[in-house]
Amino acid sequence: MKAELKKEQDQLKEEKEPQQPRAHHPEPANEWEAEQATQTKTEDNRYNRKRPCDEGRGYGYYEHREEKRGRSPQPPAEEEEEDFDDTLVAIDTYNCDLHFKVSRDRYSGYPLTIEGFAYLWSGARASYGVNKGRVCFEMKINEEISVKHLPSSEPDPHVVRIGWSLDTCNTQLGEEPFSYGYGGTGKKSSKCKFEDYGEKFGENDVLGCYIDFDSGEEVEMAFSKNGKWLDVAFRVSREELAERPLFPHVLVKNCAIEFNFGQKEEPFFPLPEGYTFIQDVPLENRMRGTVGPAIKADCELLMMVGLPASGKTTWALKHAEEHPAKNYNILGTNAIMEKMKVMGLRRQKNYSGRWDVLIQQATQCLNRLIQIAARKKRNYILDQTNVYGSAQRRKMRPFEGFQRKAIVICPTDEDLKERTLKRTDEEGKDVPDHAVFEMKANFVLPEAGEFLDNVTFIELQREQADTLVKQYNEEGRKAGPPPDKRFDNRQGGFRGRGAPYQRYDNRGGSQGGRGGYQSQGGNFRGGEPQTYNQGYNQGNYNQGYNYGSYSQYPGYSQSYSQTPAASAAPVATGQTYNQQQQTYNQQYQQVSRANLVS
Repeated sequence: MKAELKKEQDQLKEEKEPQQPRAHHPEPANEWEAEQATQTKTEDNRYNRKRPCDEGRGYGYYEHREEKRGRSPQPPAEEEEEDFDDTLVAIDTYNCDLHFKVSRDRYSGYPLTIEGFAYLWSGARASYGVNKGRVCFEMKINEEISVKHLPSSEPDPHVVRIGWSLDTCNTQLGEEPFSYGYGGTGKKSSKCKFEDYGEKFGENDVLGCYIDFDSGEEVEMAFSKNGKWLDVAFRVSREELAERPLFPHVLVKNCAIEFNFGQKEEPFFPLPEGYTFIQDVPLENRMRGTVGPAIKADCELLMMVGLPASGKTTWALKHAEEHPAKNYNILGTNAIMEKMKVMGLRRQKNYSGRWDVLIQQATQCLNRLIQIAARKKRNYILDQTNVYGSAQRRKMRPFEGFQRKAIVICPTDEDLKERTLKRTDEEGKDVPDHAVFEMKANFVLPEAGEFLDNVTFIELQREQADTLVKQYNEEGRKAGPPPDKRFDNRQGGFRGRGAPYQRYDNRGGSQGGRGGYQSQGGNFRGGEPQTYNQGYNQGNYNQGYNYGSYSQYPGYSQSYSQTPAASAAPVATGQTYNQQQQTYNQQYQQVSRANLVS
């Protein structure tokens, strides 16, 4: 048994890290051939040698690597709108994380768990909240999804937190004011303060969540486990709540859950006397959560543009806070790291593994979320450097139909140096100097046109910013490429702009064809078809995961949002998430080989 398991692990490792074939070099026949063979061997050694491990590289560095990619994705197809009775209490597909998958009946869901997503919390709120009466709902943990790719040191890989929050709170339940959660580790939390409460819970357990607005001057929240009352967990002043409604809220990590808001004929367990399911509360006494834009033209995408430490994230967070009605989704590696918290603490404080590896996985998660985001009618802030002209165009193209705007943060050089020093003191060296020089060499200020409707300059205005960017371009070019880039030789440099930073792979062929060493058209990497986001089927990112038929979970159909005939691979009906894990992990590896930077 152990031998079979080891063989399976070795096969998975080979799939994740395909070995590069050694080049065959015949014996040189003359001096010229000998010289050519020497050059070829030098370049072969470049591929065979390992990059030095640099634990100090932060998310800014791996974000920078992604910026240099040359692929040009095609705009994805928009997700089809499904008819749904909006008077029903259900999981709100607008007020949930992008990586939280909601069933067709909108009463159950689960998070993406492939690769780095297994580290992430994923949350969702119900469509209606209440501010009066004695109201309840139930939640069952249907399955703990297999995440064997996580290290054994990962604390609590399967956790669910359940409770209540305001509509204005983020999805990280229990980590800010007016957000109240009870977690499977036997802790309750609010304002990121964790205390012992109740009992631990997990797979197949049913949690009851109760809120009492009639108890006096304080609103009381209590929970039950499998019908056992666990007493009051939170008491909140009515004056503090100011009659604002609280909404059912769930936060999960690698677990599939199911709600009972009162739509079932019978509850999982008898309700305490005096409590009513939230679905049975009259519509006039329920408050609808924030409703998203009806059409793409009403959706807004703000693309931040600026060097590391220029102040992009600070501006994005402040702008989102000042415009709560927009309900901005911030897409950035920093936001991903916020969803990797352990007991409310960022991973930097308590992570024992390879930090650079985790950061790379976070960057990969971000790329997937951007692809998903283009299919959802929401407002977004793309919080990355976005200084490469090619990256600006590539990232805007999938969001065709949105209001696409660029926000340029270009402080004076003195201010940038001061902010960089402050950030280094607080968080350590995030981006190596050579990467910053490369970004400076290729920094292009965006302009309104085919891919952008508007460009706004926050600090230095365009004329001053243009002068400074030209200075940066020259400064970066003079610095030259780092030692391990000396063999880079992509024809034409950076889009023909003469920049010295080029790539070794020298991808020939027509634009979009990606010939040469990494050819997706049928060379080294197995001849994957030339498609955007292969495995997600270009217009439907659900297909690549091949969800199959969750017959034991109400609302899950044969293929979430496609016909069975269109499935990427046939899957037997009645499979659990764990049984399908291997199938869509293999498909995901194919996607990774096609899409990720080597």
